[in-house]
Amino acid sequence: MNAPTTTMLAYIPSPPQGVWELGPFPLRAYALCIIAGIVVAVWWGNRRWIARGGQDGEVLDVAIWAVPFGLLGGRVYHVITDWKTYFGADAPKEPLDALRIWDGGLGIWGAVALGAVGAWIGARRRGIRLPAFGDAIAPPILLAQAIGRLGNYFNQELYGRETTLPWGLKIYERANEAGYADPGLIDGKSNGVVVAIVQPTFLYELLWNVLIVVLLVVVDRRFRIGHGRLFALYIAGYCLGRFFIEMLRDDRAAVANDIAGIRPNLFTAALVFACAIVYFVTAPKGREQGLEMYHPERAAELEEQGVAGYVDDWYDEDFEDADAAQRDTEPVADADTLDALDAEADAMATPESDAESEPGAEGQTVVESVDEAAVEDTESSPAGDSQAESADADDTEAVDAEAVETEASEPEVEESAAVETEADETETDEPVVESAAVNEPEAEAADAEPTDVEPADVEPTDVEPTDAENTPEKRR
Repeated sequence: MNAPTTTMLAYIPSPPQGVWELGPFPLRAYALCIIAGIVVAVWWGNRRWIARGGQDGEVLDVAIWAVPFGLLGGRVYHVITDWKTYFGADAPKEPLDALRIWDGGLGIWGAVALGAVGAWIGARRRGIRLPAFGDAIAPPILLAQAIGRLGNYFNQELYGRETTLPWGLKIYERANEAGYADPGLIDGKSNGVVVAIVQPTFLYELLWNVLIVVLLVVVDRRFRIGHGRLFALYIAGYCLGRFFIEMLRDDRAAVANDIAGIRPNLFTAALVFACAIVYFVTAPKGREQGLEMYHPERAAELEEQGVAGYVDDWYDEDFEDADAAQRDTEPVADADTLDALDAEADAMATPESDAESEPGAEGQTVVESVDEAAVEDTESSPAGDSQAESADADDTEAVDAEAVETEASEPEVEESAAVETEADETETDEPVVESAAVNEPEAEAADAEPTDVEPADVEPTDVEPTDAENTPEKRR
């Protein structure tokens, strides 16, 4: 009994055709892929441009100039590097076929070069700086290239050498209505005859482009690249992959127009790669801030309209991190230092209350308050006024003598008041007045000399007039 066999799918089949007739209009897969790539590039590029501070719709305005220039440049580069296909006695196509861009054949180098000229014209008309604009549309352009490579798949072009790898690409023979058969026949249909199993270089380039797109987006978000440096990375990344993929190619364009045995695209890839790296290294670092992606005239116009442009919070986060690190390194004050600072702040805010709370000045403050109270009582008393008016020259001399004795006894009064204050700080000024009254007998002894003042005229609760005259104001 024979064991069952399993047939495994091997190799990638090519599409049976690349053109579908819709009445009088041919629907070409290559053209659809190019158009789809352009639409995706404009849509995504517009979103990226707005996120970088640009205005909505400006990418489309620039694309109106860049796309026609890019298509023209790509076709010109293709014809120059593959001129033997259209010119010469052995050329498989006619010279006029060089204008049939819908049949395929676009050189990416020419498309980028001349497309950049068209983009510069469109950007200049809108007041946009081209390097900043290139950074915004670099990933979308490369993604559009990846989508466009599917058109090569439908056209059975840009394939590599023959291979036995399981992902090899089948190239079929195609025939048209006239009976002409050829693998490169764009308008024909497959007859099922496999011509070769080749390296799917279109697929390699498609996957490489998608990988570079992802890397560009990650690098742009992580490092905030600007001033055309992201566009330079796109060019360098594409050229790096294209250089190695180009060495796998074996189609007519790769072998018929070589220079000293080397394909022209290898020279182009190496030269453009070196230029892109030099620009990336020498261009300004960072990203355009505010309205720097515009020329001064356009920036002033947008500023008048209240447009802020691009504001990157990445730098604010760096500043916040630096401030946090500085706060962490600053020494923390201890409790005693904080208490001292609080006391100093309170003293500056309420100096009068602090002065009353100082122990050393409390006694002096109490004495001064007692003397001031006595002066106020004396000035407000009618008896004091009548005594001052009735005093003669003898009374004046007696007052001077009493002042001398009072000065001698003043330290005792202040010491007694200080003792009373320290004994009970929470009491009011009344005990202080009582402590000062303890020394009244001494003051009354000094006032014993004959005067016209009668003791009966002084109220019991008031300080005697002679004490009022002994206050610091009278002594001075």
